[in-house]
This record gives sequence, C-alpha cells and structure tokens, in this order.
Amino acid sequence: MENVFLMVGLGNPGGEYADTRHNVGFRAVETLAGRWRAGWNLEKKFQARMAKVERDGRRVLLCQPQTYMNLSGEAVQAVLGYFRVPVGRLLVLTDDADLPFGEIRLRARGSSGGHHGLESVAQQVGTTEYARLKIGIGRQREGLRQITGYVLGAFAPEEKILLEKILTRVADQAECWVAEGVEKAMNKFNGVAVPAVQ
Repeated sequence: MENVFLMVGLGNPGGEYADTRHNVGFRAVETLAGRWRAGWNLEKKFQARMAKVERDGRRVLLCQPQTYMNLSGEAVQAVLGYFRVPVGRLLVLTDDADLPFGEIRLRARGSSGGHHGLESVAQQVGTTEYARLKIGIGRQREGLRQITGYVLGAFAPEEKILLEKILTRVADQAECWVAEGVEKAMNKFNGVAVPAVQ
C-alpha cells in the first residue's frame, strides 16, 4: 500500500504496567494519537491496539502490541504483513535504560542493545534495518545490568513533571520522520529533550 507508515510503541498491556518506565513507548504513541485526535481500537487479529490517521497524503498507523514486551514482534509482523508496510516505513518507539532520562535518540537501524522488545521485532521482521526511537529512562546505578525491577517501576515524581515535555519532543521527532525522513529527524531532534533531573 502506498504511503503507509507504521509507528509501534512498545510496552506491556494492563493497568499495573501503565505508568512504568518500560511503557514509555506506549505513552509516546498515545501522545501522537492525542495530538492527531485518533481513536484506539483493539484489533484481535493483530494482538494489538491500533489507531489510524491520514496526514498530508500519508496514512499513519499507530500500534500498541498487546502481546507483552518479549513477544512484541508477533504483533508488528502481523500489522506489517496485513497493510503491506515496507520495513523502511516502520518506526519502533521504546524505552532505553542506557540513555539518560531526558535524552532521545532516533536510529535508522541497529542492535537491540539487550532490549527484549527490539529483539522480538528483529526476530519476527527478519532484519534490524528498521528505525527505532529510543527514549532515555536512565539506570539506577552505573554498570548495573539486572534492571528488571527498575524498568517495571514507576517514574519518580520529579520525572513525571518532565515526561510530558519529553513525549512532546518525541512526537515532534516522529512527525518529522514521516514528513522529512530519518536523517533529517535525527539531526533535528536527537539529544537532550529536557535537562536531566538533578
């Protein structure tokens, strides 16, 4: 299908995960849906919540896999296949514990960096040549690898205040990716979205 773009926010379904750091990808596509006044529908055939919008002659699909993080790729592959979206028009929005809180980083391709959601997408799609927008959530302590409790924890009160500004910047970058391409969006927005919490 011509001019169809897919933006996938990674996260875990269910109220207990809604405000966790690991669900910031869900929050990012919700920000876009709110900005575009797009309504969400649960689409069981994709195991995903979907929102669809027309923007400047392009069709943009927003997706929240409902498979849980480690199986995100199953929903992504189902949507890509059904709508015949080329991998070059896929953008995955996700948390990144190796990026400081307040930083965002778009890449045209790359490794999963140990992120199970990105691993699943690469496995199902069959390539790592897809764009990903990483939203920094920081890390508890330098060099700490076992971070499950941290990423599944809630944002601190001072972080929540800044999170809306970060998500606004993420949404701006995602819009730029659709309209102007990955290189322009990287050059314009990568880096500190808001100053770090002291």
